[in-house]
Parts: sequence; structure tokens; C-alpha cells
Amino acid sequence: MAAVSDAINRIIDAHDTFPAVVVDHHWDLVAGNRAVGILPEGVAPFLLEPPVNVLRLEVTPDAQLGALLEELRTYPSGGEWHEDELSSLLVPLRIRAGDTELAMFSTTTVFGTPRDVTLAEIAIESFYPSDPATAEFSRSVGWIYRDFLPNLSFHGTSADSI
Repeated sequence: MAAVSDAINRIIDAHDTFPAVVVDHHWDLVAGNRAVGILPEGVAPFLLEPPVNVLRLEVTPDAQLGALLEELRTYPSGGEWHEDELSSLLVPLRIRAGDTELAMFSTTTVFGTPRDVTLAEIAIESFYPSDPATAEFSRSVGWIYRDFLPNLSFHGTSADSI
């Protein structure tokens, strides 16, 4: 398994300009690179307690936001809020980094012919910018590790336990 852990570490480290996470079969966070710190910005603190579930972070309902969305839908808008999504092949994940809205899509990598059940349950989700503004933000600001998840190890060290 050392070779696999090393490969996982190389994959997420090489992707470090953008977030990359390693998840198990429940989509619980196993490891991540330094850039993953941007993903949970503004998330309720209880969602960052281990085990951190990546899907829960992305889709956690918020009653206030739901009510606000319903209110905004009653306003005359003249169309979709993000017209780029209508012609896009992928639906972007939109998150806020301070005052900046970032749009990313992701790819998921799994091991093709695992003989080990642990390895069969591991996936690597890598995020990429889906618009020029997000790409420029990533290049200009760089992803600075943020200690949002203090109980987890980042920069591949958790993948060593796989």
C-alpha cells in the first residue's frame, strides 16, 4: 500500500494550485492538498468536525438561504442568474472566497483494478476552474492553506494511512 499512498500524495500535491480531496466510500474526507482549505469557507463549524463529509459540505441545507432563494425567485429577473450554466457541459460548484465568487467543476479518479477493499473505496476528487475569473484568482492569489480543519492532516500526510 505504500506505493498507492505515495501515488495519491503525488496526485493531490501536483494538483495543489486547485483543491483536491481524497474521500472514502461514504465521501468522508481522508486527505487533501493545501488548496482544499478554500472549500469550507463560511461553512457551519459543526460540519468541520471529523469525520468531515465532503458531500454534506457541498449540499447542506440552510433554512435562511432557502427562504432567501424563494424570495429572490419572486423578483422579476429576466432570465437565469448564471446564463453560462445553460450552455455549459458541466454544472459548476460555486463558492465564495471572501468577496469573490469562484466557479469550479470536478473530476473523480478511482483505481481501476483494486484487489483491496480499502483501495476500492477510495476516490480522488480534483477541482478545476470553470471560468477565467476563477483561474486567474487561483494563479494570482495562490491557494494558501487555511486551518479550517484542524483535526485533519493535509498535504497528503493522511493518505499515508491508506
